[in-house]
Amino acid sequence: MTISEPVHYLRNTVGELMKHWPDNRSVTVACHGHSVPAGYFATPVVDAFNAYPHLLHRKLKERFPFAVINVTVTAIGGEHAVSGAERFAREVLSLRPDVVTIDYGLNDRGLGLKAAGTAWQSMIEQALAAGSKVILLTPTWDTSYRDPSSEAWRELCAHREQIRQLASQYEIGLVDSFGLFEAYRANGGDPTDLLSWSNHPNRTGHELVADGLMRWFTY
Repeated sequence: MTISEPVHYLRNTVGELMKHWPDNRSVTVACHGHSVPAGYFATPVVDAFNAYPHLLHRKLKERFPFAVINVTVTAIGGEHAVSGAERFAREVLSLRPDVVTIDYGLNDRGLGLKAAGTAWQSMIEQALAAGSKVILLTPTWDTSYRDPSSEAWRELCAHREQIRQLASQYEIGLVDSFGLFEAYRANGGDPTDLLSWSNHPNRTGHELVADGLMRWFTY
């Protein structure tokens, strides 16, 4: 089942974000994944303050001015989901996050769907067992969009679909970053407007993802 109304999924988290001192507490969001949430722009430049975790933090503070919010990045450039799953309990769940975002679709093409799916399931199940809410992200685009017949593009589309299916299976959050880029082009935009590198978004691309995440923090 796909969650059609994001407001219901993070209701308790949003409730905590709306509390004032002295009744509030710190709320932690962990952004896990590869180079995109890590903030890589034109490699090897890391522009974390223009990447979606930082943009999300700023947008959350604007919406919830009385909240104490920690948005922590546990992403590593070049990593895929199997490596991310191996360190998930040690480096992500140890933070006791209220919300975990997972973003590995671009790099998982080297793993194949089966290995990637198993790793995503492991992270999802660990997070849910620990009481964290989970939001999955489909991949942002790379320049393989220029050739829809290429193997790289077909694989990206396949991983996007698998991530969407996992979100539906576990009834958890989803930001379809791939779909946001797709909609940008359908509305007349040039996808190069969203890229800073062959496989990394620029500030505009990251803004799309951050806005997609903010849909879940509504009331």
